[in-house]
Amino acid sequence: MTKKSVYLDYAAATPVDDRVMDAMEPYFSKNFFNPSANYLLAQKIKDNIDQARKQVALNIGVKSNEIIFTAGGSEANNLAISGVMDNNPGSNLIISAIEHPSVSEPAKKYDLKICPVDSQGLLKLSNLKELINDQTALISVIYVSNEIGTIEPLDKISHLISEIRKSRLMRGVKVPLYLHSDAAQAANYLDLHVSRLGLDMMTLNGGKIYGPKQSGALYLKSGCRLKPIIYGGGQERNLRSGTLNVPSIIGFAKSLDLAQQNRKDNAQRILKLQQYFIDQLQTLEVDLVVNGSLNSRVANNVHVTFKGVDNEALLIKLDLAGIMAAAGSACSASSEEPSSVLKAIGLSDLDAQSSIRFTLGNQTTKNELDYTVSTLKKLLK
Repeated sequence: MTKKSVYLDYAAATPVDDRVMDAMEPYFSKNFFNPSANYLLAQKIKDNIDQARKQVALNIGVKSNEIIFTAGGSEANNLAISGVMDNNPGSNLIISAIEHPSVSEPAKKYDLKICPVDSQGLLKLSNLKELINDQTALISVIYVSNEIGTIEPLDKISHLISEIRKSRLMRGVKVPLYLHSDAAQAANYLDLHVSRLGLDMMTLNGGKIYGPKQSGALYLKSGCRLKPIIYGGGQERNLRSGTLNVPSIIGFAKSLDLAQQNRKDNAQRILKLQQYFIDQLQTLEVDLVVNGSLNSRVANNVHVTFKGVDNEALLIKLDLAGIMAAAGSACSASSEEPSSVLKAIGLSDLDAQSSIRFTLGNQTTKNELDYTVSTLKKLLK
């Protein structure tokens, strides 16, 4: 009998969509030219890049010259954090307590304040207001937690920042105040129009939306000033030097198109699976808690603490049964420390090390979830 293979780690990586592969394929060999070259065939590739930039811009409601292509979400986050802070020496920044490491790690190089979240993972706006002072240049708050799936209230955060900017203007404060959000986990299911979110910068990641890994972009609002973190030939408005990865850019633009076109239908389908899975997990004869907000939650995330169960041992047993899940962010999988995100929402070290993240995706079926629950029932006995 063939062992089942059930993939429930879509927050870590998604398979490349066939339509994305088709869009990318000509640029590996036939249309391989460097878009920075001057001859005609290379300029045609540059035109294709320009069209891809327009596609991305259209999906988030901005101008095409506000899109900076990067090699994935981590680079975009690093560019946002270091780019602002290096351009504003002596200033400070604020991040939420549940940021991805690609935000929290570069932020440690600067005068950093961390805004707490509540037990559901929602940013505490009153604390944020208290933390902001006239030297604060940047606030970075993740759109959707990659671990617990909580959706942050970016519109309320941006409203608060707008009021503070008005006050600064009246008092002649020269330090800029930007709002950045890592939206890597949001594009499949949520609106990305930055005017509605109130963002100055936003990170996008192709590897999470059925596009190629190491593809992505930083939206940078006109007027926002950054220092580059990669120097060289001056590509991407002198903010991200290096020969453009044409297949990845084309594939990223196509995957974002598909994600945003289908996000409502996908969210509706996967929300039903999410609720079914949570209901079935509740039938297990074990002490468990679903972490994160149940009301402000992305459609595909089910994060569970199995009280008193070693998550690493359970993950190994699930893997042997053909079920792939995660203890948390794939970028922190090698760390033996309890998740900082789970500690931020109040979990003890023991509960944090008893927690598993299941994330659903386009290929997830009800039968796969039934198999997962039945397997857990056997393993947790």
